[in-house]
Amino acid sequence: MARLVIGADHAGFHLKEELKQRLIEMGHEVIDKGTHSTESVDYPDYAMLVCEDVRQNGGFGILICGTGIGMSITANKFPGIRAALAYDLYVAEKSRQHNDANVLCLGGRVLGLDLALEIVQVFLNTHFEGGRHLRRIKKIEKIELKNMNSGEAGK
Repeated sequence: MARLVIGADHAGFHLKEELKQRLIEMGHEVIDKGTHSTESVDYPDYAMLVCEDVRQNGGFGILICGTGIGMSITANKFPGIRAALAYDLYVAEKSRQHNDANVLCLGGRVLGLDLALEIVQVFLNTHFEGGRHLRRIKKIEKIELKNMNSGEAGK
């Protein structure tokens, strides 16, 4: 079973709660970084909490906002995080096989629970293929390092 760090803004709260319960029932370790209500909050705050935890402690992240777009944009600002916005099973599978994604972003206002759960299961059960894809990941890592060292990150 996997270590999963999950977070959402107010628009993703209900889907987060439903997914969290199902994933715990399946035997996964689930660390909930919030939010804990439907009161309006800012999605970057929760993306930061999840991504920092994944970077420090491993496992996978799951981020949920209204569309998943804001969470995806924010998560991909963190070195070592490869966040994928998945809206179907094929994208979830390819994000792991080809991109070695370690954070899954979902849209709480665009996905139902059943499809979201299937997407998470495909994401967790798919392995990185390596090979030519590893070469590409290494190039991404070089870009991250170059941008961090040049002071361009965060501008």
